[in-house]
Amino acid sequence: MKARLTLVLASVLVPSLLGAEDVVFADFEGSDWGAWKVEGDAFGTGPAHGTLPNQQAVTGFQGAGLANSYHGGDGATGKLTSPDFTLSRRYIGCLIGGGAHAGRTCINLVVDGKVVRTATGAEAEALQPAAWDVSGLKGSTAHLEIVDAERGGWGHVNVDQIVFTDMRPAGIRGTVSRALTVSKRYLNFPVRTGAPKTRLDVLTDGRLIRQFDIELSDQPGWWAFLDVSAWHGQAVTLRVEKFPLDSKALELVEPGDAFKGEENLYREALRPQFHFSARRGWNNDPNGLVYFEGNWHLFFQHNPYGWNWGNMHWGHATSRDLVHWDELGEALYPDALGTMFSGSAVVDWKNTSGFGRDGVPPIVLFYTAAGGTSAESAGQPFTQCVAYSVDKGRTWTKFAGNPVLKEISAGNRDPKVIWHEPTQRWIMALYVEKGGQHTIHFFASPNLRDWTYLSEVPGFFECPDFFELPVDGRLADKKWVLTAASSEYLVGTFDGTRFTPETPKLPGHRGRGFYAAQTYSDAPADRRIQIGWGQIPVPGMPFNQMMCFPCELSLRSTPDGPRLAWQPVAELAALRGQTRTVPPGPLAPGTNPLAGFAAELVELDATLAPGQASVVGIVLRGQTLRYDVARQELAVNDLKVPVPLAAGQLQLHVLLDRTSLEVFAQKGLIYVPMPAIPKADDRALAAFAEGRRAQVHGLVVRALHSAWSSPKP
Repeated sequence: MKARLTLVLASVLVPSLLGAEDVVFADFEGSDWGAWKVEGDAFGTGPAHGTLPNQQAVTGFQGAGLANSYHGGDGATGKLTSPDFTLSRRYIGCLIGGGAHAGRTCINLVVDGKVVRTATGAEAEALQPAAWDVSGLKGSTAHLEIVDAERGGWGHVNVDQIVFTDMRPAGIRGTVSRALTVSKRYLNFPVRTGAPKTRLDVLTDGRLIRQFDIELSDQPGWWAFLDVSAWHGQAVTLRVEKFPLDSKALELVEPGDAFKGEENLYREALRPQFHFSARRGWNNDPNGLVYFEGNWHLFFQHNPYGWNWGNMHWGHATSRDLVHWDELGEALYPDALGTMFSGSAVVDWKNTSGFGRDGVPPIVLFYTAAGGTSAESAGQPFTQCVAYSVDKGRTWTKFAGNPVLKEISAGNRDPKVIWHEPTQRWIMALYVEKGGQHTIHFFASPNLRDWTYLSEVPGFFECPDFFELPVDGRLADKKWVLTAASSEYLVGTFDGTRFTPETPKLPGHRGRGFYAAQTYSDAPADRRIQIGWGQIPVPGMPFNQMMCFPCELSLRSTPDGPRLAWQPVAELAALRGQTRTVPPGPLAPGTNPLAGFAAELVELDATLAPGQASVVGIVLRGQTLRYDVARQELAVNDLKVPVPLAAGQLQLHVLLDRTSLEVFAQKGLIYVPMPAIPKADDRALAAFAEGRRAQVHGLVVRALHSAWSSPKP
C-alpha cells in the first residue's frame, strides 16, 4: 500500500500573490521598548543585542537586537505588551526561541482579552520561524504579548522580526498526518539535532501506541528508528501537531527491515570500541543490572529519537562476558503514568511476587514512572512501578497494579531493590527529597508489590545503590556500602531495618564524566560488578554518551579504614592483542621503553618506583599521566588527584578508548575516569622520567581489539 500524506488544518491555506506589502511590526532594533509596555525584570530596559551574560549563544535573529527575557537568568519573569492594532493581513510571522513552556515562555495574540494564537520556543537558543493564519480575525483589534512566567530551566523566551503579511511565511504550522501499513520491522525517521522538537503520535485504530518528541527535519543529519514489528500488517497513522506545513520530513519517514546506517554500525569515527554505547540516540544512567542464566543484562536510560536527553525509555542490551554486547531494543516504553526513569532489577528466585510461571523465576524490573514529563502523563506524579519477564528477559509485562509505591515527595525516584537474606524480605533504597534535603529512604516488602517504610539516611542525592562486601575478601567480616549518583559512599552496618554509617561520606571516583553507577544483582560467585554512565558527548555522531567499563568492586583495609577499590573486570583479557613487556630496570630521563609500539585501543599496567626522579609518567596517544613525586599528585591531563605512594611505588592500570581514558591507581583505590578524544592519527605511546632516573618494576602495554569486531563467546 502506498503511503499517503494528509494535512489537517483549521482553514484552507492559499497564499495570495497580490497581497499588500509586508508590514514589519517590530524588529527590536531600538535602544528601548518604545510604545511596548514592559512588566517585570526579565526583559531589561530595552532590546538585547544578542546573547546575554551566562546564556548559551543566541542565533537566528535578524539585525542587532531582539526581545530576550534572560536578563537576570531563567529565574527572572516579565511581560512585553504591544500597542493595539487592527488585523488587516492574512498572516503574522515571527522568529522565536527559548523555552517550550506553553503559556509561560511564549508570544501570544490577544483579541477581546483572550489568547487566540500562541507560539513557544523549542528549548533552543536558535530562533526559528513561527507563524499564524489570522485571516478569520481580519478587522479585529488585537495586541501581542511576549510572556516569561517560568522560573525553572529554559525559563526565558527570545523573539524577533514580527511581520504582518499576506504571503504565507515559513513557520506556518498545522497538524500533519501520514497513514501507512506496517510491512517492515522499522520506521526510520529523519532527524537533525538542533531542529525544533515536535511531538509525534503513532496510532492504530485511533489508539495511541507510541508518543515521543523528535527533531524531525527534511534535511536529516541522521536517522532514528522505531521498531513497529508488533503491528505487522496493521494500518498505523503518524501524526504531528503544530508542524511546519512546508516541511517534507514526514514524507521522508522510511520503512525498512534494517535501520538506516546499520551497515556502518560500530564503525563510526567516535564510536567507543570496548565500552557500551547505544546504536542510536542518547543514553544516560545504567538501570536494572542483573545476571540470569549466563547473561549480563544492561538496561539504560535511553532517548532513541534524539541526540539529547528526553523521551526516557529503558534500552536493553545483554552480554555473555561483560565485553561483547548485543543491543536488544527497548524494554520499557513511556506510558500514561510517565516516562521511564531509573531503577534496578532482581531475579525473584522464590517467586515471592507470583509473577513466575511454570517454575521459571521472573526477572523483575523496578523503575520510576516520571509523571508529567510527557504529554501523555500530564498531571501524574512520580511513582515506583514494576515490570517482569518470564522468558529470560526477551519480553516485559508491566504489572497491572502499578504503581507499587505512590508518590512520597515530588521527584522521588530511582528504586534500588535487593534481597536481604537474614530477614527474608526485599529491601528498597529510594531517593526522596524531604523538607528541602536529599535523603535515601528504605522500605521492605515480602512480595515486591507491597512496601513498608523502614528508615532513612540524609545527605545522598539520587540513584542509590546498596550492597554488602567482605573486607579484604574475608567472608566473616562484611560491611554494607551505600552509594549515590556522584559515587560518594558510606560504609556501615545494616540490621534489616536501619543502615548505620561507620564512616563519613567518602569520595568515590576522582575523575570526570562518571555518574549514576549501579552494580549487578545476582552475579555469580558473589562478584560485585559496577557500571557507571560515561558522560562523554560525541559531536556529529548519531548516538551520544556511553557506559564506563565494567569494574569489579572490593573493600580493602587502609590506615583510615575500609575503602572501595575499582578494577576493570578480568574479562577484558578477551580483547588483548599485541603486547610489549618491558623488563624491570632503570627508567632514565630522555628514554622511552615504549618507543615504536603503536596502538589505537590501549591497556597499560605499570609499577614504577620514582626514587630520586622529580616526575614519572605515561603518554598514551597524547593523553598524559604525570606524577609529581614531591607533591605525590597525579595529573591526568588537566585534572590533579592526590595519589600517595605505596611502599615507594606508583601502580597504574590504564584503559584508553576512542573517547575515554580510565586510570586505576594504587590497585584501584583511586579511580580516575576521564573524557578523552585522542587525535585519530596519533598512536604513539611513552613512559618517561624527569630529573633523575626512576625504576621500572613492571610495565606491560597491550593493543586491544574492538569488542564490536572480535569474536563473541
